[in-house]
Amino acid sequence: MKFGIDRLLAEPELRAPLEGRRVALLAHPASVTQDLTHSLDALITLGLNVTAAFGPQHGLRGDKQDNMVESRDHDDPIHGVPVFSLYGEVRRPTGQSMGTFDVLLVDLQDLGCRIYTFITTLRYVLEAAAQHGKAVWVLDRPNPVGRPIEGLTLRPGWESFVGAGPLPMRHGLTLGELGQWFIDTLDLDVDYRVVEMEGWAPDAAPGFGWPLGERIWINPSPNAPNLAMARAYTGTVMLEGTTLSEGRGTTRPLELLGAPDVDARAVIAEMRRLAPQWLEGCALRDCWFEPTFHKHAGALCNGVHIHAEGPAYDHAAFRPWRVQALAFKAIRRLWPNYPLWRDFPYEYELDKLAIDVINGSPLLRDWVEDPQATPGDLDALTAPDEREWASERARYLRY
Repeated sequence: MKFGIDRLLAEPELRAPLEGRRVALLAHPASVTQDLTHSLDALITLGLNVTAAFGPQHGLRGDKQDNMVESRDHDDPIHGVPVFSLYGEVRRPTGQSMGTFDVLLVDLQDLGCRIYTFITTLRYVLEAAAQHGKAVWVLDRPNPVGRPIEGLTLRPGWESFVGAGPLPMRHGLTLGELGQWFIDTLDLDVDYRVVEMEGWAPDAAPGFGWPLGERIWINPSPNAPNLAMARAYTGTVMLEGTTLSEGRGTTRPLELLGAPDVDARAVIAEMRRLAPQWLEGCALRDCWFEPTFHKHAGALCNGVHIHAEGPAYDHAAFRPWRVQALAFKAIRRLWPNYPLWRDFPYEYELDKLAIDVINGSPLLRDWVEDPQATPGDLDALTAPDEREWASERARYLRY
């Protein structure tokens, strides 16, 4: 199959509208061609007039390890073009940076989750393009977790850098498809194009969204090391709003949950007792790990590894958001006074609990904290959101 960048490079007719125009690129370390050339290098080598580049969270070429670690504007060390950070002094492109190009090419590998900040950056550049009369082209890439939908829809007033709009946690769209949804939802007037992929089959085994065996996985962010992580991320990202380790500082970040004072076997047993139907499609394993940095650094943690891989993996059945929600519920049932929620500035939101910012409302936390609330209650709250999104997104599907 071909990604959008590969088609743009290979098909002169696709590039023809770029002739005589100044081109900028929004990209990150996973923005590579089929032969693993970074897109900025490939576009300049091809002879396009690349006059600027933009880097999202974690940077254009580098790997800023954690959230809220900012990047500076700089000149690219290879080509000398100015690189404007969209995760530094600003989150939205400034008028100065918007004046450096005519067409912005967006080549970002996404993870298919509302909280992943690259989609918010896409929204912000579309809004800036509408304001400044610039064109935006998305060079489309796979949604590596495919088409399934899961999670509560973000509620009005809960928009943030990890909540770009009224999407469920797992939205099932590609970045190119999302761009059109943003344009329609925000009523933007933008010269917008999608260079579509060729041969993407999001329902095909074994990748179910990611072309296993055809394309090499490259971390789109430092703690996104493999496809199993991407599959679990819709749920495990919620751990960022808790005192539990999500496995940062280990080799399997965002597949793990645990802490020094947690009994993982008891957690798994309680999860199975409460809602065994929510655990279909994956394997849970109790384990031990010692983070080298981040939460509980240097401490031996007892934890749960969510294995979204191997013989137990069932793409249609796996519901990572519910799996993680169930782990929270199990912990609250086992240890009613456990200090679960982490109160700290999360993505520059200073007056809201991080777990609520992540979920786009307090609804998930309220369910965890209510001793009378059952898994069926969360299903009753969430399923209408999921059905409504399935209907809304249908007209945006390109593949």
